[in-house]
Amino acid sequence: MSEHDANARFIRESIVEPAAIARARAHAVELGAAPVSPAVGSQIAVLAAATSARSIVEIGTGAGVSGLWLLRGAPHAVLTSIDNEPEHLAAARQAFAEARIPATRARFITGRAADVLPRMNEASYDIVLIDADAENVIEYVEHGLRLVRTGGMVLVPRVLAGGRVADPVQRDEITSAFRSLVQETQESSAVLATVSTSGEGLLQLISVDAD
Repeated sequence: MSEHDANARFIRESIVEPAAIARARAHAVELGAAPVSPAVGSQIAVLAAATSARSIVEIGTGAGVSGLWLLRGAPHAVLTSIDNEPEHLAAARQAFAEARIPATRARFITGRAADVLPRMNEASYDIVLIDADAENVIEYVEHGLRLVRTGGMVLVPRVLAGGRVADPVQRDEITSAFRSLVQETQESSAVLATVSTSGEGLLQLISVDAD
């Protein structure tokens, strides 16, 4: 086993997922949803806590898993969850209720993110998490950077596309989009960007004042 594999295994096995999130994950798997891994979930919880987030948007509910992780880190935040799968949103509502998240701390919007995001207020959110419609990831990141305040974060799980992004031979549309996203954000003066390789990978962008 390589050092990288050993580290990944150690991290994976060390994370203790709260019971409410573990239940939501089991339900998500039953529905065929693809929730973020515990490794990524624990990261986004820490980032939500570090930014003292009060207003969060997530694109793709993961049947409630990612939202529960975010609210674990930001216990006073209000989460807006957007998904075009009513069943996934219903599962998220159930998961939040079982976790005793007050109804006032979450709102659920059924619809395509491409239709919903343009109607949301600019510079009004602390975190935007993008975990849906990988083929539209660049468009969603552009919207996310418009929605977050200066100093706010845009988070993109699965950005390594299961290892395909690192393989220059892989040139399918989704892999190319993720690869371009990583490269362009590293070069941009509008954001600070880094990629965590834990779990399925997490691109982290902080909106900065380009002036």
